Amino acid sequence: MQSFAAPDNPVVIVDDDISVRDALSLLFRVDGFPTETFSNGEAFLDALPDIRPECVILDLELPGSSGLAVLRQLSERRFAAPVFVISGRCDVPTAVEVMKLGARDFLEKPFSASAMIDRVRDAAAAHKRASAGHIDGLADFPGRDLLTCRERDVLLQVAHGASNKEAGRRLGISPRTVEVHRASIMDKLGARNAADLIRIVLSEGLPRQTGRAG
Repeated sequence: MQSFAAPDNPVVIVDDDISVRDALSLLFRVDGFPTETFSNGEAFLDALPDIRPECVILDLELPGSSGLAVLRQLSERRFAAPVFVISGRCDVPTAVEVMKLGARDFLEKPFSASAMIDRVRDAAAAHKRASAGHIDGLADFPGRDLLTCRERDVLLQVAHGASNKEAGRRLGISPRTVEVHRASIMDKLGARNAADLIRIVLSEGLPRQTGRAG
């Protein structure tokens, strides 16, 4: 069994239901994660400059600023840590909007405790690699720190030749959502087209095949 080193930074839980906050906090602390909890989005956003979340568990049905409003704020701030959105109600348009705004996953309540822990562990490991400026199989290209975790996932698929449909199937999101992420990636990296994007991200990584003299 692979060992797991719990992070120093907290899993942040944003939910107005104290029973959910307490249950999730206990779940993560038993597994070795430090936690911080907030009952509303405003308090979380106000505290954000002083904390460095390992990941965020964000409820959609919050008093005041909704979970979607908080997610939009995080997207505008280019918040890089993975965000898991949870909700007692799940519909396709909302799920699509959540993924477009950069959430790593959307889980409908009630969800499996073991599934939540496994997903957060995977996300924490990926975020640690990303924070170190590393994306498996790609060059250490300028601007990689601007990408969200989901954009990094999409970029890796695209860089290795996956179509929007293939990337969506592998990542569990729609081809349209992949397309939205691709557009955001290209904007952040200053890529003019798909070929330019591949040149940027593979320039120091995979061997390039070219007939032109340098």
